[in-house]
Amino acid sequence: MADRRTQLVTRVRGMLGEALGATRTRLSTAQAELTTARERLAKVRRAAAVVPERVGAQRDRRLADIDDRHAARIAELARRAADAARREAPGAASADWARWRPTPARRAEPPGALRIGTVRIPGAEPVPALVPLLDAGHVELTGDDRDGGEAVVSALLLRAVGRADPGAVRLIGYDPEHLGGGLAGFAPLGTAGLLTFVGPGGLARLLDDLVEQIRRINETVLAGEHGSLRELAAATGRRPEPWRVAVLLGGDELSRHERGQLDRVVRTGAACGVHLVVRGVSLPDDPTVTRVTVDPDGARIGGLPVRSDPPPPAALVTETCRDVAARVNAGPAPTPFTDLLPPPEQMWREDSATGLTAPIGEGPHGRPVLLTLGDYPPHALIGGPSGTGKTNLIFAWIGALAARYSPTELEFYLLDFKEGVSFARFAQGRRDPSWLPHMRLVGINVNTDREFGLALLRFLAEELRRRADAAKKHEVTKLAELRAVDPTGHWPRIVAVVDEFQMLLAGRDVVAREAADLLEDLARRGRSQGIHLVLASQDVRGIEALWGRPALVAQFTLRIALPKALRILAERNDAAQSLPRHHAVVNAESGMAEGNQVARIPSASDWETWSELQHRLWRMRPQDAAPARLFDGDAIPRLADAPDFRALTAPEAGHPRTPVALLGEIIDVQARSAVLRLPRAPGRNLAVLGTRVDEACAVLDAAARSLARQHRPGTARFSIACLDPDADPAARSLYEDLADDAAWYDEETVGELMAETAEGLGAPGIPHYLLLFAVDAAAGALAARVGRRTGLEELRRILHDGPERRTHVLAWWRGVARMRADLGGPAARTDQIGAWVALDAHGGELGSSLYPGTGGPDWYPRPWRGLFFDRAVHRTGQVIIPYGPSR
Repeated sequence: MADRRTQLVTRVRGMLGEALGATRTRLSTAQAELTTARERLAKVRRAAAVVPERVGAQRDRRLADIDDRHAARIAELARRAADAARREAPGAASADWARWRPTPARRAEPPGALRIGTVRIPGAEPVPALVPLLDAGHVELTGDDRDGGEAVVSALLLRAVGRADPGAVRLIGYDPEHLGGGLAGFAPLGTAGLLTFVGPGGLARLLDDLVEQIRRINETVLAGEHGSLRELAAATGRRPEPWRVAVLLGGDELSRHERGQLDRVVRTGAACGVHLVVRGVSLPDDPTVTRVTVDPDGARIGGLPVRSDPPPPAALVTETCRDVAARVNAGPAPTPFTDLLPPPEQMWREDSATGLTAPIGEGPHGRPVLLTLGDYPPHALIGGPSGTGKTNLIFAWIGALAARYSPTELEFYLLDFKEGVSFARFAQGRRDPSWLPHMRLVGINVNTDREFGLALLRFLAEELRRRADAAKKHEVTKLAELRAVDPTGHWPRIVAVVDEFQMLLAGRDVVAREAADLLEDLARRGRSQGIHLVLASQDVRGIEALWGRPALVAQFTLRIALPKALRILAERNDAAQSLPRHHAVVNAESGMAEGNQVARIPSASDWETWSELQHRLWRMRPQDAAPARLFDGDAIPRLADAPDFRALTAPEAGHPRTPVALLGEIIDVQARSAVLRLPRAPGRNLAVLGTRVDEACAVLDAAARSLARQHRPGTARFSIACLDPDADPAARSLYEDLADDAAWYDEETVGELMAETAEGLGAPGIPHYLLLFAVDAAAGALAARVGRRTGLEELRRILHDGPERRTHVLAWWRGVARMRADLGGPAARTDQIGAWVALDAHGGELGSSLYPGTGGPDWYPRPWRGLFFDRAVHRTGQVIIPYGPSR
């Protein structure tokens, strides 16, 4: 038992020892953990004591960063707002007064809002404070600061005037308290009709007029096609109406009628360009009304505080208004020429069968004014003093037509009687190879060549006859019908333009009489065959040939009157007297006032403007298109360039032809040469009459060279006798060029030439041409006998018998009396001179023996012109231009 107890005690002691050891270990661990926890707690307490300070610093840094970012954002937004304001109100709409100047908005671009001050934002650049006005709404000023209100009104009006084209803003002032004193700086606009004042008691009439303007614009200008003038301008590129700004500065209480009219203007005015700027008058609530409150402490737009701009300097207002008024009084600038043209892809798409229609300019409401040539009206009369734009109008009309109708539909013939070469650009030039494909004839510098105008009328009369014959053949009466039954024929409409046409009809000679007869016939019958006349003149009062011909003038039912034009419109129609520059009255009712349309004519006459269109059309021309015939009255033609000369050839053996001598260029449409046929018939000799050495030599030179071109070497003789030293260079040049076929004679040997030639008349031989330069100078030498006869007697025999034996005399006499003396005296017959060219010999000198009838031809000599008459061909003389020197 004792052992068991001992064992048990030992075992319990062991267990208790183990438990005590474990407990001591756990206690030690717990104490270590407690120490660690206390240390951690101390650390935490120390760290917790530092957190508020660090968090506060971080918070302060974050708040400062937020403030910085906010300030930068505000500055960026302010900068963007300022940029947007400057884009919305560029130039004069927002510039500071120190650097302010008028900057009109681009065409059809809305002027935008207008600046009245700035919005100040701390730390950012000022933002312009803008007020919408033109095409946008109305402005009402309230507040106690009268001076500040006047500054806002002046700024708004000056900026509006500066942002619009001169004359595009019209002001109406109603200032019953100060009688217009509030708008005194704008008074210079009144000289151009851009500022009108309404006196006390006139407010009702002013509002009635504004309402009437709105009604008219809605009815006739917008016409249901557009919602506002701004939309119309954006769609068409044109603004047909000015802005009307009524400035109402106080007054009595409005009547019921006035209040009703004011409300109508507020509701409907902005769409029609009618606006109100009021102070002392309340406007109804409307989205188009902007209210600006001006107090001594500043201004507010709605609730936005604004620092008002100072008033514009008085000198700036006055100077600007004077400049605008001067520009308006000088007349508006012409519109761009491109306004008349269709898009490039639409060019040459029109059909001229029933007529020609094209715009000539812009009407008062922005719509194009159309000109028509057809059955009615058939012809046009253009009038206007020098410098009013006749040539420019003709260019604009030609360009508008040429861009719409192809050369197969339309042909032009142009004639300019005034000095100048403006029409020459339509033909091919040395520097510019292009030409207008529709142009068939251009005549310039023809003020002394009225015969060329007559030749054009004769050509048109012949074309009229050709078309009338074709119409009869096909049993139709009008061009449209002829084109329908003969679609393969070439039947374009023809427009003949004659500038300063009164030159053609001036005087009472045969040219004026025949020209008037042809004009009357063309005007009366040309309409049915598509031939239209456009006559332009500075003034028709001096056209003597039209006196007593009312039927001729009556055919020109389309009248176009430029500023200050006289007697183009009807007698009591004075619309042209008040026209501004670059405008014209277009009237298709024979000038009656009810037919008036006012057109603003584009600028079309300067070369750069015209060149682009002409080159475009030239590149579109048909492959077989030929340049227009250019007749320049100041140019001397060359024989080598003459088509008739280039066509001459020597006949083949056994196929003889009658030789012809070319003497000069006929003044006609086709550039033909004056031809003298030299058959084996009596009288086929030529006399050149006059003292002009160069011209006489040119006629003989051209005749000899053209004859030589028709003979093979050795088959003709040319005997050249030069008896005037001044003619020696020309005669020598001809002699050297004719080479072996020519023989030279002078005063000492000319008698031998006559004797030899006369003796050889009885024997057959080759053609023989005697070219006698100043033959009358050899009177002494020819008076001596060579054999049985004198030289003069031999000359008369050659003249009489030679042509039948193929011997022809082409001689120059320096006077008609000298020729008569060489032929046998005053009573001598002149039958042997079958043709002559008179240079500076007057018509009266030629007499009945050389010219049919009595008194001689109507011939008045002028430089480098001659009158050619061939008994066998002509009834009247033919004016020619001698060909220039061959070398």
